[in-house]
Amino acid sequence: MHLQEHRLRQAVQGKSILITGASSGIGRDTALLLARYGAQLIIIGRNEERLREVALQTGARMYVMDLREEKNRQQLCQEIEQLDIFINNAGLSIHRSIYDSLERAHDFTRTMGINYFAPVELMLHFIPLLDAAQGQIVNVSTINTKFRPMAKWSAYQASKAAFDTWLRAVAPEVKHTVSTIYLPLVRTPMIAPTKKYERVPAMSSETAAKRIARLLYTKKKEDKPWWLSFLRFVRP
Repeated sequence: MHLQEHRLRQAVQGKSILITGASSGIGRDTALLLARYGAQLIIIGRNEERLREVALQTGARMYVMDLREEKNRQQLCQEIEQLDIFINNAGLSIHRSIYDSLERAHDFTRTMGINYFAPVELMLHFIPLLDAAQGQIVNVSTINTKFRPMAKWSAYQASKAAFDTWLRAVAPEVKHTVSTIYLPLVRTPMIAPTKKYERVPAMSSETAAKRIARLLYTKKKEDKPWWLSFLRFVRP
């Protein structure tokens, strides 16, 4: 897809941009892209080796941490004192029958931890910073939140929908731009455990990164596939 490079540079050059889930996939490619236009990056991820590779290529300030842990969220909030753009990208997907989850309550605490509680707690700290900067949050969401609930996706779909709802409720109150990108299936390490996806068409993480970057200069409230309106009412 085509990016208006002049507008993107104006939107991100010299700006402090925090990206969660930046060690691979969409987060990694977004960091690499924005660094080329002069962004001052703060990147968060769990895999130290891969995150360090991204930091070396982008000059980013890096934090190796699991944001499901409250102490890590508190540490990050204590250290981030100025912020222009927050790209909430970290997430966890689980595709599992409820009958296979009867003794796996942690499926739900883990997904809620990273998909809902972590971004909510970070935003409670970041809202004043983003307001002061007249900045922006970009929430990387999924088209699943636009669908009716689907079998075997209860942990993932509920947790992603929870933050989507929270952010839409907060948006009218805050003094900065709130944008959400609703992505279809994207070819990332997160979907690798679901074997049936190996033969299913998927967006590249590079394309997803470009769509995120475009939101940084268009300031649109949402980005979603053009065909989504035709599918959202289809029953699984």
